[in-house]
Amino acid sequence: MSSSLSLGGPSRCGRVLGPSLDKIIKNVAWRKHSHLVAACKSSLDKLDTLSDLPTPDFSSPIPSLPRPAAELSLTPLLLALDTASPKVIEPALECLYKLFSLNFVHCEIDRSDAADGNASIVLKLVDSVCKLCSLGDPDTELGMLRVLLSVVRSPSVMISGDYLVHTVKTCYNVYLGGLNGTNQICAKAVLAQIMLIVFTRVEEDSMVVAVRTASVGDLLEFTDRNLSEGSSVLFVQGFVNEVMEASDGVNRIIRESNSSSELRNGDLSAEKEDANVEIHEGEGIVKQDASGESKIREAGFMLFKNLSKLSMKFSTQEQSDDQILLRGKILSLELLKVIMDNAGPIWRSNERFLNIIKQFLCLSLLKNSALSVMTIFQLLSSIFMSLLSKFRSGLKAEIGIFFPMLILRVLENVLLPSFLQKMTVLNLLEKISQDPMIIIDIFVNYDCDLDAPNIYERTVSGLLKTALGPPPGSATTLSPVQDLTFRLESVKCLVSIIKSMAVWMDQQLKVGDLYLPKKSQNDSLENHSNQNGEEAAAEYEVQAEANSEFSDAATFEQRRAYKLELQKGVSLFNRKPAKGIEFFIHTKKVGGSPEEVAFFLKHTAGLNPTMIGDYLGDREDFPLKVMHAYVDSFNFENLDFGEAIRFFLRGFRLPGEAQKIDRIMEKFAERYCICNPNSFTSADTAYVLAYSVIMLNTDAHNNMVKDKMTKADFIRNNRGIDDGKDLPDDYLGVLYDQIVKNEIKMNADSEPQNKQVNGLNRLLGLDGILNLVMGKPTEEKPLGADGFLIKHIQEQFKAKSGKSESIFYGVSDVAILRFMVEVCWGPMLAAFSMTLDQSDDKLATSQCLQGFRYAVHVSAVLGMQTQRDAFVTSVAKFTYLHCAADIKQKNVDAMKTIMSIAIEDGNYLQEAWEHILTCLSRFEHLQLLGEGVPPDASFLNITNAESEEKPLKSSNLTSLKRKGTLQNPAVMAVVRGGSYDSNTIVANTPKLVTPEQVNNFISNLNLLDQIGSYELNHIFAHSQRLNSEAIVSFVKALCKVAISELQSPTDPRVFSLTKIVEIAHYNMDRIRLVWSRIWNVLSDFFVSVGLSENLSVAIFVMDSLRQLAMKFLEREELANYNFQNEFLRPFVIVMQKSSSAEIRELIVRCISQMVLSRVSNVKSGWKSVFMVFTAAAADERKSVVLLAFETMEKIVREYFPYITETESMTFTDCVRCLITFTSSRFNSDVSLNAIAFLRYCAVKLAEGGLISDDGDEDAYILAGNEEGFDRQAFANKDENVAFWMPLLTGLSKLASDPRLSIRRSSLEVLFNILKDHGHLFSRPFWNLVFKYVIFPIFNRVHDEDEAKLNNDELSLPSSHSSQGSTWDSETSAVAADCLVDLFATFFSVLRSQLNHVLSVLTGFMKSPGQNPARTGVAALKRLTSELGGQLSEDDWRSIFLSLKAAATATIPGILKVIRSMDDVEFSDGVPSYNDFEGSSEHEVNSIDVEDDNLQIAAYVISRLKSHIAVQLIITQVVMDVYKRHQEVLSPDAFRIAVDILLSISSHANQLNSEKNLLRKLKKVCSTLELSDPPVVHFENESYQNHLSFLQELLLSGNGNGSESKEDLGVESELVDVCEKILHIYLDCAGIRSLNLNLNLKQKQQQPTTDQNQTMAAVHWILPLGSAIKEELAARTSLLLSVLRALSSLEKDSFRRHISKLFPLLVDLVKAEHSSGEVLRMLSDMFQSCIGPIVLEES
Repeated sequence: MSSSLSLGGPSRCGRVLGPSLDKIIKNVAWRKHSHLVAACKSSLDKLDTLSDLPTPDFSSPIPSLPRPAAELSLTPLLLALDTASPKVIEPALECLYKLFSLNFVHCEIDRSDAADGNASIVLKLVDSVCKLCSLGDPDTELGMLRVLLSVVRSPSVMISGDYLVHTVKTCYNVYLGGLNGTNQICAKAVLAQIMLIVFTRVEEDSMVVAVRTASVGDLLEFTDRNLSEGSSVLFVQGFVNEVMEASDGVNRIIRESNSSSELRNGDLSAEKEDANVEIHEGEGIVKQDASGESKIREAGFMLFKNLSKLSMKFSTQEQSDDQILLRGKILSLELLKVIMDNAGPIWRSNERFLNIIKQFLCLSLLKNSALSVMTIFQLLSSIFMSLLSKFRSGLKAEIGIFFPMLILRVLENVLLPSFLQKMTVLNLLEKISQDPMIIIDIFVNYDCDLDAPNIYERTVSGLLKTALGPPPGSATTLSPVQDLTFRLESVKCLVSIIKSMAVWMDQQLKVGDLYLPKKSQNDSLENHSNQNGEEAAAEYEVQAEANSEFSDAATFEQRRAYKLELQKGVSLFNRKPAKGIEFFIHTKKVGGSPEEVAFFLKHTAGLNPTMIGDYLGDREDFPLKVMHAYVDSFNFENLDFGEAIRFFLRGFRLPGEAQKIDRIMEKFAERYCICNPNSFTSADTAYVLAYSVIMLNTDAHNNMVKDKMTKADFIRNNRGIDDGKDLPDDYLGVLYDQIVKNEIKMNADSEPQNKQVNGLNRLLGLDGILNLVMGKPTEEKPLGADGFLIKHIQEQFKAKSGKSESIFYGVSDVAILRFMVEVCWGPMLAAFSMTLDQSDDKLATSQCLQGFRYAVHVSAVLGMQTQRDAFVTSVAKFTYLHCAADIKQKNVDAMKTIMSIAIEDGNYLQEAWEHILTCLSRFEHLQLLGEGVPPDASFLNITNAESEEKPLKSSNLTSLKRKGTLQNPAVMAVVRGGSYDSNTIVANTPKLVTPEQVNNFISNLNLLDQIGSYELNHIFAHSQRLNSEAIVSFVKALCKVAISELQSPTDPRVFSLTKIVEIAHYNMDRIRLVWSRIWNVLSDFFVSVGLSENLSVAIFVMDSLRQLAMKFLEREELANYNFQNEFLRPFVIVMQKSSSAEIRELIVRCISQMVLSRVSNVKSGWKSVFMVFTAAAADERKSVVLLAFETMEKIVREYFPYITETESMTFTDCVRCLITFTSSRFNSDVSLNAIAFLRYCAVKLAEGGLISDDGDEDAYILAGNEEGFDRQAFANKDENVAFWMPLLTGLSKLASDPRLSIRRSSLEVLFNILKDHGHLFSRPFWNLVFKYVIFPIFNRVHDEDEAKLNNDELSLPSSHSSQGSTWDSETSAVAADCLVDLFATFFSVLRSQLNHVLSVLTGFMKSPGQNPARTGVAALKRLTSELGGQLSEDDWRSIFLSLKAAATATIPGILKVIRSMDDVEFSDGVPSYNDFEGSSEHEVNSIDVEDDNLQIAAYVISRLKSHIAVQLIITQVVMDVYKRHQEVLSPDAFRIAVDILLSISSHANQLNSEKNLLRKLKKVCSTLELSDPPVVHFENESYQNHLSFLQELLLSGNGNGSESKEDLGVESELVDVCEKILHIYLDCAGIRSLNLNLNLKQKQQQPTTDQNQTMAAVHWILPLGSAIKEELAARTSLLLSVLRALSSLEKDSFRRHISKLFPLLVDLVKAEHSSGEVLRMLSDMFQSCIGPIVLEES
């Protein structure tokens, strides 16, 4: 061993060469190979003398040795390889392996050098190594493969492209021709490793690179598994690893590689260290060629091209089953797969690399796609996966073809698919779907591209078809197992698609960047084992390509919408062309001009050519214009006639109708002649010839025609068509030959394409590829007759490179998923639902539920309500909780999915919460049944009969089974089941439940134990984490479910109701804005259920609300917030609307308990509290009223400061509540106490404990408007108007209460409050008080009186006598006194209200009754008495004016009353009711009328008496006021007083002059035994007062001088009054004055006196009757007063009036008097007054 180490001399390479040469000498046959032995010895001798050069010589094959020595040393190795002896070859190969592995050899291997005769020794060595494959020795083959791999791996050996191809072919030959399976695998592995080395260097453009070691196991994925024998794979893997590790030492030194390993020969470590210099020096050989690319990349290009060409070699017809060729093709595809799987960024950034893929690899895929070999299809699919994942940005058009061709074609074949082929496609789709960017890019660049197929849509649709399986009844080649496998795999793909979308969406929403980050190690890629980290990064880098663009989702939405609409129009056109064109024009897809429509028909793909021809042949005006424009768009210049027709007819098919063909050909002939004016004499010639050509084409190429047209026939048929001349026979003959040999076809016929496919199945206009790939499965040859198709496809690739189709779009907007979901949600829903429904396989159901889970997540986050609800509803239905007897494990898993959705996607579920919560409710119901808990209905719906029965109780399922089979209605109902949408299980069905069904149900309940109550409750506890919008939706849904539970007619439950309480408690700490929205929902719920007809349910709900309120009141509320009020509002609404006394009483108790226990925490809630008590105060149930007042009393007495602690406006609510209690009809003590509390509130208010702010004032103004208050009335809030007014107005209204005690108490309290606290009020506020508080009290009374006075229709007295004020005389007196007392007390402030006060008092006087009038008079007297000295002249004037108004106001009314007697007549006899019997019908009717007249007269009498009394009272008050205050009265006041007395006396005289009326009334009074109306008394008294007032005024000497009296004309008026009275007396006595100068006034005052009677009175004095005498007696005192008044006149005064008085005095002498005093007075007057005047005159 030591001797061998010394061989080769001191040089490093000598230590490698020496032992090998020595071994060759020992193994070689000396005689046969003497020259070899000599060369070895010579080389050894030379090496012993050589040492390493100090400076490497790179011209030498071994730079450490001189070139001659190096060549001399390598020559023995060359000779050894040529010996064909394995023993000799083996050490030579071993030596070469070490030399190349240790980088001792440095050179460039170029095959062109050998052609020039300048082949280097290294080239010769490698050539010799390559030739060794022909020996067939297994060991030699392995050594050769090792050397070749080390040569390629060596960074110091540059191999040109052609020689690299030669090296690869050598390995090919070993693989294809080797007899040893292990060697074949080894050759395949070496080839794969060479691909990795070469293209890794190409990627880096450097010889020194780190190269990944090929995995032998991966190479056997598709083929050659049969070659693996025992540990062959391990051996080959070790073989490759050894070569790679031997060369990695140098690379580790240079690149500090992490994958370092040691060579087996440890003695060579020094050589490895020194090799660094050589390698750096040697890098200079990496040069660029003429193309501008480095030789490294040129070699890679050439190798890739040759591999692609090798993969496109096909068997010949002679050897159609060439297995070697097939294996070579497969190997080429495998190597291409290795290259593509490991391709780096250079393939996408370098245009040349991308073009190589398009030109060679894509062509290889296209040609091999027709083969039926499964391995080839798998490889094609794998290569396509690499292209799709890495190169989709640069291969948009190619992928648009290959995807439908390789994947969709197989996927959509449901009935007769190849199992392995379809499984390959499904596995490929699963890998594709695991990358979200691939899915999104496919949708964006194909489904949203007008010129691209809908790959994404068709993929999802194909997966759906596969998942559903063959249609029922159809024939299929699939076995049941295969069908199930397909279904499961397709569902997996759909799940993977939606899962990837969900993962990408979450990443985008989380990161928020424009670009998607590199793929993370998430579960979406957990099965994608073929991709390493570099690939994952590279896949994303495709988005940064130069030919890709980013755009927003809205743009793609528009593009896809345009595409779908265009496809819709194409479909419509292919059915009804005219409708289709109208649609295109209407949607603005095409212009409205014929030229634009013609262009559209000519260039739009997908239109049915038959329909195009049919439309162009239409005779309608617009289609005819389109046809002309269509034909005119062609240029037939310099075209032969036959070529022109062929060119013209390539875009459409001629219609079958002759007239349509005629129109088209006629226009064609015209156009042809225009383009070629010298072709024919006229267009008629072209027209006839065109028609003849069409006939010939049909005749020659229609198999149905037996007798074909000959050339002679054709020429004969066209004789004389050129304007009577013949066309040349040669011309017609050539035309005949063209048509017969080459049929005129459309493009769709001339090429293997079919334009009559649906728009969804178009593949870039290259549908003919399907004809290629769908040939016979046994044929491998895709070319031949179809070879032109490949060329045509390549040409179209180039033509479309500049269109939008070549622009690859990227998107980062999550909104794009909305459009993707719109496409896929329907198929996914169908696939998941059908699979879940029909399959019980755990894996299948698990996949479906996972799909549902991600579908809900995506649709929910994107806000797609319809899709989200559809998925959630489907999962909810699959829980089968509505049909528990049929529950299986998959249904329990569905329930788990529902709960997972609720936890993870709760923020986005919105309305879908209802389905989830319904499931939870039903699940809890089943759990309770399983535990034997009595149903809620047993507590909520207990009737008398049920109360006697004990509810079913059981602690476990066993006891339920034993005791509850047919006894528990709830169990029976669940066992029967129902529909998902039914709120309740139908329990009334007559179907019986068998014990077997119950047992099955109980066993199914065991499955539910997998879900515990913790998981169930966790969803509700998790509600705290929901966002603001989600919690509101959650609560809404929970309320709906709760209402559904509670309103169930058969099985009401409270599960959701209890959860509502929990949810409210959990979320009570949310911010106010959110909690307010939650409570708005809960409030409506509590109100709705609280008004339920089911009393037990309503009680339960109110109690739940009470619990929440108690918890809520524990929280402190700050000032000026209103949430407590909102929280308690449900109590208010239910209290106001509930018809159940029990509920109302419960609410009162709840409120009472809450307030009294949490009184210090109640803030804004006081408003609702008082509203509840207000409603309770008006309740019809006494217990409710008393209970509420008891609490109210305690609140006011003990907790009044809390009421207004934070919000002073609650004071008004308290006041309103107390006012309502005052109206209680059950207990007057309650009302009186409430009034007392109102006074207490007034005291508190006066103490200043309340603060009115702007907000409170505005709030009250709004409330005041509801009661008719003027908004401006509350502008001044200095005196807390907002608080005083409700209190005072409430008491004011109570003054009209029908109960006497309440009226008195309210009036007393009201005026006491005003009197006690009026000093706090300003004048404006007093004005408000009078306007809204005091005056309304009296207005309500006066309005009734005025209504009576102004009533024109006085039919029956009973209609009026029954009406009356609620006030009695005592109340009126008290009210008036209080008013006067208040006014007098604060007169200085209230002076401006005098007129209004007087109006109130005169209102009493205007009343028809005497008592109110007396009340008003007394009050007025008191007012003037107390304020006499304080009243001004204007005040007095106002007082007298009010009296005047009172006096005159009632006159029109009484006149109307008495006018009602004008048409009433009475018979002379007095009607007797005893005479009614026996009377005739006519007599009875007369009696009835008489009776009605009596009633009217009685009413008139009553009214007249009252009126007289009132007038006399007014007269009296005038007199009294004058007597008491005459010193302070002004002349104006005197004048008004005189006018009042004059008016009353004149009115009295007028009444007394109604003789007919008085006669009728007297008769009635006699009949009804009534006293006569005191008309005479009224007249006497009124004149007496008038006379007295004037006399007093005349005689008065105080205060006002005589001048004032003269100004007033008192004397003259006194004489006039006296004159009037004398006339009245004389008329009564029957004496008429003969004075002919009686004025007209006197005549008018005696309208009933007849002229004849007057004349008779002159001549006759009739005796007086008793009635007259009585009247005269009544008037005597008045007459005496007149005589005294006249006697008291001064002499001069009497003299002035003697002329008109004397005749009257004379008549008095003539008259009969009832008293002698009259005559005595007359005598005295004549003596004392008239006598002196007469004497003076005489």
